Amino acid sequence: MNSRIANVDNITALQESISRLSAEATGTLVSSHKRKKIESQIKVAIDELTALLATLDPIAQPTAVFDPSNPEVVGRFVALAMVAQERHPLSDIPKFYGSGVYAIYYKGPFPAYQPISGTETPIYVGQASPALNNARTPSEQGAKLCGRLTDHRKNIGKAASTLSLTDFEFRSLVVQSGWETAAEDYLIHLFSPIWNSETSILYGLGKHGDSAITRANRRSPWDTLHPGRAWAAASTTDAKSISQINNELAQHFAKRPVYADLDAVLTSFIEELRQA
Repeated sequence: MNSRIANVDNITALQESISRLSAEATGTLVSSHKRKKIESQIKVAIDELTALLATLDPIAQPTAVFDPSNPEVVGRFVALAMVAQERHPLSDIPKFYGSGVYAIYYKGPFPAYQPISGTETPIYVGQASPALNNARTPSEQGAKLCGRLTDHRKNIGKAASTLSLTDFEFRSLVVQSGWETAAEDYLIHLFSPIWNSETSILYGLGKHGDSAITRANRRSPWDTLHPGRAWAAASTTDAKSISQINNELAQHFAKRPVYADLDAVLTSFIEELRQA
């Protein structure tokens, strides 16, 4: 009984304190710095009170709510559907309609890529947007996926001194217009592909050349490690040295998991969905 009275007294004292603060703040000019400090303290107090309410409730709150309409959730499942597709030689890309997402895989002997060679960790992932934003059919989307993959095939083919097209495969998935970006975001989050600019190691594959005015730009890490594109050879300096690139790759593979097979990918996918 005494404990219950004490709790009521504490709540009453808290309410009185809030009333005094409100009265003092009304009509008072407060500096921007002080206002931000007060707002921060109030937010902390609100969070603590919310946590207290949850503790008092005999029925537990869920740790998360699964929302199928959340773009991140949709992107995750679209990405998994792409990974479920068959792999095909990058050297032989058929012409087909559709936009969506794709992944490129390496299976060759290049020394720096041995940790991912022949695995289910792609070296690059990307998206191809539809020709029309509201395209409803693959024909309306245009031959975007195969076009993007063909661009990559041509660029890789020019780096013949270090890479062979026969060592590359791809997966692709035609996606309902509007969902390709969410799927690409999740694929990058899951795999951290070393050729994607988001990973900040070997960016540059997607570049299409510099104009004569910007030809003095530094050569991309991709072109430094894999020379062959004429316009890149015209650059006078490298953004990164080969030794720096190799060091960054070694650090990356030491920190990021490499998925040996589809079972490992599926396990990671399920673990991220599991609620505590």
